Amino acid sequence: MSSADDLTTSATSTSSELRADIRRLGDLLGETLVRQEGPELLELVEKVRRLTREDGEAAAELLRGIELETAAKLVRAFSTYFHLANVTEQVHRGRELRARRAAEGGLLARTADRLKDADPEHLRQTVANLNVRPVFTAHPTEAARRSVLNKLRRIAALLETPVIETDRRRYDTRLAENIDLVWQTDELRVVRPEPADEARNAIYYLDELHAGAVGDVLEDLTAELERVGVRIPDATRPLTFGTWIGGDRDGNPNVTPQVTWDVLILQHEHGINDALELIDELRGFLSNSIRYTGATEELLESLKADLERLPEISPR
Repeated sequence: MSSADDLTTSATSTSSELRADIRRLGDLLGETLVRQEGPELLELVEKVRRLTREDGEAAAELLRGIELETAAKLVRAFSTYFHLANVTEQVHRGRELRARRAAEGGLLARTADRLKDADPEHLRQTVANLNVRPVFTAHPTEAARRSVLNKLRRIAALLETPVIETDRRRYDTRLAENIDLVWQTDELRVVRPEPADEARNAIYYLDELHAGAVGDVLEDLTAELERVGVRIPDATRPLTFGTWIGGDRDGNPNVTPQVTWDVLILQHEHGINDALELIDELRGFLSNSIRYTGATEELLESLKADLERLPEISPR
C-alpha cells in the first residue's frame, strides 16, 4: 500500500476515533449536568439540539420562553460542549500532523532538502541572522480564563494517553472529574482585565510554548541544518517572542507609562524566576563527578574563584 493510501486510511481512522472521543466527552458532560444541575437541564439540552435539527421555528419558540437563569445554564452547557469538542479536535489534529510528518517528513526536513544546493557560505550567513519573532497581543475574543484553560489542558493530556480496556473506568473517572471542574469554574471574568492581567495571560501561553514546543522546534532546526552541513552559531537566537501587551497606546488611555513599567517589571521578574528554576534543574541534572569525567584546568580555576567569591556555596 502506498504512503498516500496509508495516510487516507489513517485519516479515516482518525475521523472515526475523533467522533468517538467527542461522543464520549459529550456523554460525560451529560452526566455532569445531571449531577450538578439535575436531569431537567440535560433533557432541555437534548430537546434544543433535536429541534434545531428538525424544526428551527419550534426551537426558537422554545428558547423565547426559557427563564433567564435557565437560559444561562443552557448557554454554558453548549459552550462547555464546544470547548470539549475543540480540545478533542486539537488532540486528533496533532496526531494527524505527527503521522503525516512520519510519512512525508516535516516542514523543516523538506525545507532543508531544498537548501542542499545552496551556497554554503551564504546559507551560514542567513542562518546566523535568522530571527523568527511571533508577537503576542491581548486578543479581545480570548475570554477563557487560565483556570478553565488549565483544566482543558488536563483533559487534552488524558486524551493523548493510550488507554488499555482494563484502565478505561479509571481513565473516564479522571475525565469526568475535570469536566465537573470545568462546569463549576466561572469561565468569564467578573471585571474587565487590566493590562497586567493580560500580560499574565500572555506569559501563561509563552510558558506553555516553552514547555511543549520551542525546545523541540529548535532541536529539529539544528538537526536538519547540520544534515545539510550548516551549524547554528552558539550565540544565535533564531526564535524570540515579543508582545504589545502593556505598551500598545493606540486608542487605549489606560495604558500609561506606569502601566508599561509595571508590565515590564512583571515580565522581567518572571524571566528571572524561570532562569533560576532552569539553573536549579540543571544543577540537579549535572551530577557528574570529576573523579570519573575529569575537568579542564580552566574550569577548576573558575570554580575555585567562584568559591572564594561565594563562600556560602557548598564546594560539592
